[in-house]
Amino acid sequence: MTRVHALVAKELQDIMRNLGTLIPVVIATLVLLVLPFVIAVVIPSISGQSLGEDADLVKASQVVGLSNTLSTNGRVQLFLFQQFLTLFLLVPITGAMALAAHAVVGEKQARTLEPLLATPLTTFELLVAKVVGALLPTLAISLVGLGLYVAVVAGAAEPGVMAAMLNARTAVLILGVAPTCALVALQFAILISSRVNDARTAQQFGVVIVLPLTGLLVAQFTGAFWLSASMLAALTLVLLGVWLLLAAVSVAVFDREQILTRWR
Repeated sequence: MTRVHALVAKELQDIMRNLGTLIPVVIATLVLLVLPFVIAVVIPSISGQSLGEDADLVKASQVVGLSNTLSTNGRVQLFLFQQFLTLFLLVPITGAMALAAHAVVGEKQARTLEPLLATPLTTFELLVAKVVGALLPTLAISLVGLGLYVAVVAGAAEPGVMAAMLNARTAVLILGVAPTCALVALQFAILISSRVNDARTAQQFGVVIVLPLTGLLVAQFTGAFWLSASMLAALTLVLLGVWLLLAAVSVAVFDREQILTRWR
């Protein structure tokens, strides 16, 4: 743990020296913070037409239940705010993808890979530290954005919407699915990064992980598909298993001597 902590600290110092790499994460977080409130609160207020008057949205929002505890307009707001909450899954993934994809390739290009591989770090410790080092900064930004998101929902949404969002499903989504999904995406980017000599190639492969999330979000917006808390918990376990498998594969294919000789 001491060796992993030292390498993670080094990764964070590198990021602090180049804070520009975090600007896309900040921009994405701000967009995801503003967009749902424009759609769910501002536009209906300006147009004078409530969300409850849109038959398609009312029909789609029925998947969230709670029809007896919220007004029709409140239920539609809850539906929209929960859908946009899923988008926060993409922030740490897409934001950290460039950092993770550059993790191994960047070390080689900077001529720091050789001394790093000469340290007592095991391959597993090295790869895990790279993943954690890429995830922590973007995860911190997304958590701040998520706190602001919750605060604005509490202040701008109809009464009862915020209370309805504070349920087991939301907790599993934020604490379970989000971090494990990010781990899978970043571990995959690290795996590709260790086998190629171009960070852009690793980043493009890693983005493939985002596509299923996008499809899931689109499916839920139609109201035809809804993941319950138990389904999200099962998905968390599946993603955790996939991450452990990817970590094992990453260690297996990470041949130190071959990487050094191939990239000289």
